Amino acid sequence: MSATLTPDRTAEAPSIASNARDYLERVRGGDMGALPAVFGLLVLCVVFAILRPAFLTSINFANLFTQGAAVTVIAMGLVFVLLLGEIDLSAGFASGVCAAVLAVTLTNIGLPWYVGVLLAIATGVVIGIVLGTLVAKLGIPSFVVTLAAFLAFQGLVLVLVDEGTNISIRDPVIVAIANRNLPPALGWALFAVGVAGYGALQLMRARKRAARGLVADPISLIALRVGTLAVLAGFAVYFLNLERSRNAVVVSLKGVPIVVPIILVLLILWTFVLRRTAFGRHIYAVGGNAEAARRAGIGVDRIKISAFVICSSMAAVGGILAASRATSVDPNTGGANVLLFAVGAAVIGGTSLFGGKGRVLDAVLGGAVVAVIENGMGLMGYPASVKYMVTGCVLLLAAGVDALSRKRAAASGLR
Repeated sequence: MSATLTPDRTAEAPSIASNARDYLERVRGGDMGALPAVFGLLVLCVVFAILRPAFLTSINFANLFTQGAAVTVIAMGLVFVLLLGEIDLSAGFASGVCAAVLAVTLTNIGLPWYVGVLLAIATGVVIGIVLGTLVAKLGIPSFVVTLAAFLAFQGLVLVLVDEGTNISIRDPVIVAIANRNLPPALGWALFAVGVAGYGALQLMRARKRAARGLVADPISLIALRVGTLAVLAGFAVYFLNLERSRNAVVVSLKGVPIVVPIILVLLILWTFVLRRTAFGRHIYAVGGNAEAARRAGIGVDRIKISAFVICSSMAAVGGILAASRATSVDPNTGGANVLLFAVGAAVIGGTSLFGGKGRVLDAVLGGAVVAVIENGMGLMGYPASVKYMVTGCVLLLAAGVDALSRKRAAASGLR
């Protein structure tokens, strides 16, 4: 009997080495996850730091967060639609419509900032309901529905800004979102709360799994994760708390940008929804096989509509961030490369275009890659044409890695 108990004890107490072997096996089996995005981000940072030392300055580090904030948030919403194997080509101009609603509410009508924010997000919810209903209930392909919306929303933005007027935003609360920083002490306080909270969640998860007789992560692995997060986050907070102003006597410029905790809160919220709720499991089920999910009793239409609502709502938040950074709204808000960069961010981060595979964290990692490319090549003096070509090549490479990974996973029996 003792011989049969020994393997069970070994299985219940895995080591860091065994977890590493399991991870390598998954990678060899085609489950690349966010590995390509992380590797690409590290390579890009090293290359730009060598070619342009200004890339590593504290002021440029802070600019990376504000430059990529809107695209990253929109990409978070797109992850939900992509997980279903659908697409939303209107997310960019949907953010422009919501930003225009915000600007009109604040500047032209003179209502408080919180009313403008609520109306902008409500506009995103309505857009998502309409798009989701057309896709789920009428069966119109999402590509066609959102392409039509892409064209229509351009016209709607023009109507809202009076056929081309630039509407300035002067509300101090809205302007502060993308242009102000947290006090250094508050930045460190959030760092401490975040690391402690992450560590507590890891321990609680391990204890719950152990109590149910499931395999739980060893304390050493949890300590490694928490320690890694503490080092990376601590370095970031320290770097951002350095004085970035060239004349600190006149104006001080230091602290974590306000957009950073906003993105972190959204990341935690939507990660919890996808990983810890029945709705999140249903999203993956529908994306993996919609017919099987329907036969299992999942309301496929409801899931699709909800995903489009989340996508358009996050587009609204992205539009608010973009309006805050520019302190104005014009016909180009949400246009140009916003949609392309947002979709690219989600795919580059590791979300599959085929559905059923992806995380909200992918949008953050992919958004960082896109922001680093745009920022680094701007510092090197390359024109927009080169930036577009490089970003397009990176997106194509990410899509190719996804396709090859799926083939390898199918061949190894992991999918």
